[in-house]
Amino acid sequence: MTSRKLFSVFTAILIGGILASCSEKTFDPLQYVEPGIGTAHSRWFFYTPAAVPHGMAKLAPSTNGHEGNPSGWEAVGYDIRHQSIAGFVHFHEWQIGGVSAIPATGELKVVPGSLQQPETGYRSAFNRKTEIAEPGYYSVVLDDYGVKAELTATARVGFHRYTFPESSQSRIILDVGNEQGESGEVKDAQVRMIDDTHFEGSVSTYPKYVETYDPGGEITMYIWGELNRAPLGTNAFNREGIHRESREAGGVGAGLSLEYKTAADEVLEMKVGLSYTSIANARENFQKEAAALSFDQAKQRAQESWRDELAKIQVSGGREQDRIKFYTGLYHALLGRGVANDVNGAFPLHDGTAGQIPLSEEGKPAYNFYNTDAIWGAFWNLTQLWALAYPERYNDYVNTQLEMYKHRGWFGDGISNSQFTSGVGTNFVGLAIAGAYQAGIRNFDTDLAYRAVRANELSTESRPDGSGKQDVRAFINKGYVPFLEENITDTSGAYFSASHTMEYSFSAFAAAQFASALGRESDYKELIGYAGGWEKLWDPSTKLIRPRDIKGNFIENFKPTEPWRGFQEGNAVQYTYYVPHNPAKLIANAGQDRFNERLDSIFTEARKGGFGGGKEIDAFAGIHSPYNHGNQPNLHVSWLFNYSAKPWLTQKWTRAICNEFYGVEPIHGYGYGQDEDQGQLGSWYVMSALGLFDVKGLTDLKPTVQIGSPVFDEAVIALPGGKTLTVRTIDNSPDNVYIQSATFNGKELKNAWLYHEQIREGGVLELGMGAGPNEEWGIETPPPSEL
Repeated sequence: MTSRKLFSVFTAILIGGILASCSEKTFDPLQYVEPGIGTAHSRWFFYTPAAVPHGMAKLAPSTNGHEGNPSGWEAVGYDIRHQSIAGFVHFHEWQIGGVSAIPATGELKVVPGSLQQPETGYRSAFNRKTEIAEPGYYSVVLDDYGVKAELTATARVGFHRYTFPESSQSRIILDVGNEQGESGEVKDAQVRMIDDTHFEGSVSTYPKYVETYDPGGEITMYIWGELNRAPLGTNAFNREGIHRESREAGGVGAGLSLEYKTAADEVLEMKVGLSYTSIANARENFQKEAAALSFDQAKQRAQESWRDELAKIQVSGGREQDRIKFYTGLYHALLGRGVANDVNGAFPLHDGTAGQIPLSEEGKPAYNFYNTDAIWGAFWNLTQLWALAYPERYNDYVNTQLEMYKHRGWFGDGISNSQFTSGVGTNFVGLAIAGAYQAGIRNFDTDLAYRAVRANELSTESRPDGSGKQDVRAFINKGYVPFLEENITDTSGAYFSASHTMEYSFSAFAAAQFASALGRESDYKELIGYAGGWEKLWDPSTKLIRPRDIKGNFIENFKPTEPWRGFQEGNAVQYTYYVPHNPAKLIANAGQDRFNERLDSIFTEARKGGFGGGKEIDAFAGIHSPYNHGNQPNLHVSWLFNYSAKPWLTQKWTRAICNEFYGVEPIHGYGYGQDEDQGQLGSWYVMSALGLFDVKGLTDLKPTVQIGSPVFDEAVIALPGGKTLTVRTIDNSPDNVYIQSATFNGKELKNAWLYHEQIREGGVLELGMGAGPNEEWGIETPPPSEL
């Protein structure tokens, strides 16, 4: 995502470990998860093995998070190229980071040392041979201090276990006011001991993207924690110095040094309850989730929760590296978008107060409120995965956005504690909600949702920057967004005008289908008219999308592969295929033979660069190329051949991308530093490896699922209501990527697609595979698409 959006590329390049193999009789997906498969631009929280699915507590080591993030998106957090750790951080979320802790011995230092001069503060070298990273657990030996550190978590509580050497100068440093990556400037912090073994505190930050899109907003994180042994002494500190034997610290850079004398192999433990609403709720989260749990019990529960979630999709066969890619991608998808509400249903509001989620009869929140990166492109990965096997996650996302609408009057493109943190500025929230409804996920206020979706597409008055679509008035007035030479977006147009036009056309289509489903035919007619806006930018001379200026003229000095000028994080060749709602019309405009020849040649060329930016570690690598799998605008393109009578090319290219763009080495990861964006690229791998995908992101009135080339011999997917969907292949192999024949529930399947409602009912999809394409299969009837 973008220089305006941003993909807080926190994660930096990662490394992890595979759990010990389980017996052949027991399926254990954790044996295939490597938390360390990632890239320099995947968002740092992906190296947060000490977490549960969608948890608030995401504990992880930080190698350079404290060094800041001047633009709001640089890759900071954990980098495999670094050889030292400056602390273990509790919060990792879009634009949110904070509360660092580290065990130490020797001379007291209360500021983190730099990577270049580690001796200037607390920081320790480590050997990766001692590092263990598993879902729900992390461990490493801090060589400079001789301390073994272990981390695990519940949803809202972080657990620390430190095994010390013999030392008269042992301590735990709790640095509450430590800036962490994109969390931005620390505005205020406080922490204090409230008795011999308990502490509480808070830290408020001003993230770069809150400053940009929601000026004046702040992010506050609260803690309430417990030590298993009272310290012999407590030193409070802030950036102005150390206040010895003080039990309370405040101001910027506040923290506590908890002093001990330890025998060899003595264990000190700490539990930290977290909240975004109050210290009282941090304590309640602690009491309900962790008070009675030991470290080992918490670790066991965390890992069982990962087993339960990952095992909802069980794959067999294929290569081990494919299973590692699959379950690591699924792990990333289930890690992102963490809960922001407390166990009692309180969640953070924009003004610093707390909202309240309705409670069930059992006293539990009816849904979860998430902090979330923008949804840009997530309808081609995350939402399809949620709709398939994790509908409760999709329902949570929709209700989160409806809470934003109720309290702020608009959807939030990106959300950080109810602050607008935008992202790309085009706001696909309405499209994602429409897709949920069409996919049968409707456990939300439908009337409220529709009003909000319609407003997202058509309303212009008093629209805050953080809700995106600042140029929607121009789109409504002209049917396209006029190009502005300056890098701005306003009511008259935008620098990213062509990509915005393509995106608004798609989201208008989704809103129109939602209106139709609810019987609002006049709204349908209005919205569907805007869905054809992309055609106003169709240049018949080049058969490409080309920006127009405010007078309606095509821009001059047009270069099809030039990025940014008219196209956000891409170029004209890439965005020409951004007509997911009407592939048939796009194909007809280009001419079917020319469409197929051009698109096939694009993939042939893109393959030379690994379908991204080659081996360049750069989140914007690939934006000059004709195709870039490392960013959201292209993620549906390899599936378009199903609409153009050559489904075997979808089978060929989706399998090639799975094999070559994705890797199992830490630096290769997801294409050498591309936009994983809270599980999006990982989710794309999961869906494509299953051979199931919808170009329209489930937004059609009657959604379909297109069929590709499954990677595995068999995949069994647990569906809601106790049903299962099995995708089975015969004679599958790395070479046999082409479908020869197909049946669904025992009946011959001649088309390369099914209706989504058929998928939801479950059954068995069986595909015979071969080394050469069967050019007669799958072409009888293309997936539905309006001309």
